[in-house]
Amino acid sequence: MIKLRILCLVFLLACHPLNSSAQQIQQWQTTNGVPVLFLETHDLPIVDIRIGFRAGSSRDGQQPGISQLLNGLLIEGSGKLSAQQIALQFEQVGAQLHNYSGLDIARLSLRSLSESSKLDSVIELFSHVIALPAFPQVALDRDRSAMMVSLAERENRIGSLLSRAFMKNLYAGHPYRNSSIVNESSLRLIKREDLIQFHSTYYVAANASLAIVGDLNLGQAKYYAEQLVRHLAEGKAAETLPVPELTEGKTIKIAFDTPQTQLRIGMPVIHRHDTDYYALILGNHILGGNGSNSRLMQKIRGEQGLSYSVYSSLTPLEIAGPFELGLQTSNHQVEAALESLDKLLQVFIEKGPTRAELDMAKKNISGGFALRFDSNRKLLNQLSVMGNYNLPLDYLDQYVQRIQEVTVEDIRQVFQKRIRPEQMIRVLVGPDS
Repeated sequence: MIKLRILCLVFLLACHPLNSSAQQIQQWQTTNGVPVLFLETHDLPIVDIRIGFRAGSSRDGQQPGISQLLNGLLIEGSGKLSAQQIALQFEQVGAQLHNYSGLDIARLSLRSLSESSKLDSVIELFSHVIALPAFPQVALDRDRSAMMVSLAERENRIGSLLSRAFMKNLYAGHPYRNSSIVNESSLRLIKREDLIQFHSTYYVAANASLAIVGDLNLGQAKYYAEQLVRHLAEGKAAETLPVPELTEGKTIKIAFDTPQTQLRIGMPVIHRHDTDYYALILGNHILGGNGSNSRLMQKIRGEQGLSYSVYSSLTPLEIAGPFELGLQTSNHQVEAALESLDKLLQVFIEKGPTRAELDMAKKNISGGFALRFDSNRKLLNQLSVMGNYNLPLDYLDQYVQRIQEVTVEDIRQVFQKRIRPEQMIRVLVGPDS
């Protein structure tokens, strides 16, 4: 048990709606080894639960799309229950079920009233959905067709073309590339037997983490956690992903009839346990991650009028998530906008931020930190990230303090060491000319 000291800071107490009984994260493992993080709150008679598996698209192997297809099919039948019966049973007690599949993690989230007469049946049903899916062939055929239609529609959207080309080239030869190469052919090859095999490999206790937030006491939370995962096989944890190979700088141009060219450049950089995590986060916030207050927006849009939108971002993942910069500009301004973006990035790498920029960024991040905890769902997000990536239990306690410790020189040194413009992948989508 660790008290969330961040909630005891004056400015956080003013923003956080939870009562004093809710200021502890509880941690334990279920009988079959699933790690659990629990935060008790009693503001509403609601419980939010999320179970995550290291079963995202990075585990697709030679079958791109299987993780996403499977995750959607979990709610399409279990045992003798059809998708309609499952949906009806959740609806009858006012429960909500959501699923999502990303690069690292595939997850299912449940929101239910905390009254035991309702929660008991919901948890029992949820336990079957995650562990004992039926994968009916009719549902497989329907969901596969829907994914194909969605893929075809994305080919006509500039943002989708840009994202797929960027990830495909940024992670060439790496499992993170899988999500960008899903196509009709790869989906057609996936059989029901493949789904069963993928599920039995990755949807297991050793590959799972559970987060619970809401109107339960510790004893109730432990009971429901056991009930929820009791049908999961123990299994084996997924292997650690390989480190991506160093990218070699290149430019990919995609012809698209549009009045505004879009650009994305970047390279693999940051992981969840990165020793440079806080310096990278602060540096990105200053450079292009803080909306209209960022340096890129102030210079390229505000002063130069070269872009409708410009940003930088960091996506921490299990292994080397992307650092990227992007902009959108009129076709006749592409060359000038790119030149300005390159120059501003290079200056930031060489000199780092100003002290005034750093102070403002620290104030902005620290002051807005409480907003990450102003609802049960947001608390659930934080706990599930901690569980999914095995972050230390004092991660939230230490976050603001670690941000405050970063110096201008820390950011400058980290960006010089980690950010290499000559190795960046560039993708432009716009007219041939």
